[in-house]
Amino acid sequence: MVMSPEVDRIPVLRDRAAAARHLARICFKTGPPTLTGVELEWTVHDAVDPVRPVDAARLRAALGPYGPTTLDPTSPALRLLRGSAMTVEPGGQLEISTAPQACVAALIEATQSDVEQATRLLDAAGLTLGRAGIDPYRRPRPVIDTPRYRAMRQVFDRRGPDGRTMMYSTAGLQICLDAGQPEQLPARWQLVHAVGPPLLAAFATANRHAGRDTGWASARMGAWWRIDPARTAPVWTPAEADRDPVAAWTAYVLAAPLLCVRGDGPDWTAPPGVTFADWVDGALHRPPRVDDLEYHVSTLFPPVRPRGYLEIRYFDAQPGRGWILPLAVLSALLSGPDTIVAAMEAAAPAADSWRRAARHGLRDATLARAAAGLLDLARTALPRLELPPTLHQEMDHGLRRRRDAAERSMR
Repeated sequence: MVMSPEVDRIPVLRDRAAAARHLARICFKTGPPTLTGVELEWTVHDAVDPVRPVDAARLRAALGPYGPTTLDPTSPALRLLRGSAMTVEPGGQLEISTAPQACVAALIEATQSDVEQATRLLDAAGLTLGRAGIDPYRRPRPVIDTPRYRAMRQVFDRRGPDGRTMMYSTAGLQICLDAGQPEQLPARWQLVHAVGPPLLAAFATANRHAGRDTGWASARMGAWWRIDPARTAPVWTPAEADRDPVAAWTAYVLAAPLLCVRGDGPDWTAPPGVTFADWVDGALHRPPRVDDLEYHVSTLFPPVRPRGYLEIRYFDAQPGRGWILPLAVLSALLSGPDTIVAAMEAAAPAADSWRRAARHGLRDATLARAAAGLLDLARTALPRLELPPTLHQEMDHGLRRRRDAAERSMR
């Protein structure tokens, strides 16, 4: 591979300690927890016949200058009016990544404005956004093909069909929260993991796929679990509750197999079983650079991924404005040391129940009880978010409905 002068200037990682230092710098940027962001993802369907495939050409025409360069290399990839960037996933799923905001109300207002703009673009092309975390109508089918996606597919195919399901059929909601001050980081890190299973259960929307009932509350997360635990398992577990977050993440990253190795050609396939630590130790034809490490991190998909901030990845896509409720819950639970302690206590019996949450959802009594407790806590702490009265009422009503659903499932 011919290196450009710019690439030649990127620092090389000579040993694992250098890799660990770089991860600590880029993945846990501590400071006052002030900003919040969201990434919304949807499957995209023909508005008349949702079973009909939607190809790249139709998406390209619909999104126009807002489409990403993976869809159209000549696109200017304009941001939406309130600053969100649009991307398209390998199965044609549309994703909006917001600009972070200093308050939840401002984030909701800006994001909803951009969602409405994206919806208008699709409406004009006879397309509509899905309402679930997995495509309920169609089987997995590729729409965009890039060297990254081809390498991903090849690696995932070694373990079965779930990689293709994840790539081409699933849609998630990601909530992005500041890591907090150094002294706050361990508690915030533990909390966003511990509440994951009960909140996944409470907000599961992915039970039907390709025209059939899957038997899972969240078949989306079920597919993630089966892909490759070295890149999808949670970093934090109750068994190692007090482990330093930076040390835990560093070990996770270095031990994960390479998903792809970027090059000038179309084939980015990585040698099977080679980890990033192996690469640092000399397993490939050249040593890794810091940009290789950062790219490797982008190929890891745990339920919580540190990216300078905490990227919470375990929620299914929500219908309509339903995405605001998980945002409210996490923001409220993290609003103070008292809510963090109380939420950890409520979540503790279910904190390691990821697979049960994906499979059974609120049908599992332990998860339902934990979810009800967390939703009660979130409602109590909701005034701390200082929402406008109408939005506060909408949030409170939605959380009360979710809490009632969790309570009913325990009867």
